[in-house]
Amino acid sequence: MRIEVIRTIDNGIETLGSLSVMDGDDILFTCVTLELPWEGNTMGISCIPEGTYHARKINATIAIPYEHIYLMDVPHRSGICIHKANYVSQLKGCIAVGQDKADINKDGQLDVTKSKDTFSKLMAIVPDKFEVEVR
Repeated sequence: MRIEVIRTIDNGIETLGSLSVMDGDDILFTCVTLELPWEGNTMGISCIPEGTYHARKINATIAIPYEHIYLMDVPHRSGICIHKANYVSQLKGCIAVGQDKADINKDGQLDVTKSKDTFSKLMAIVPDKFEVEVR
């Protein structure tokens, strides 16, 4: 089993895309994603580089107080996760998931909706360890 994150829009403010949980060629689950824009992999203001990363579920941390997905060996970065968030302002380099895209806070940018529910569904499907491909 693996996750594919496909980025479709980077408008310089945020990056939007889709996430699919794959079992071979079968799609088990899909949702939308929200990330920071590409800013040269600069910590705290950029999404991570495209690539394939080992990932695992980890318990709650101080930064993320619930079980979430941790991406390992991201070049020049640490603490990169997949977690729930609705707005790009809630991100520091991680990937947020949601059901759909909408301008929830009326700031002119698309946010992701129903992140908590979507994240719960994602966590119920993925195993403890797997790979995440970001492209």
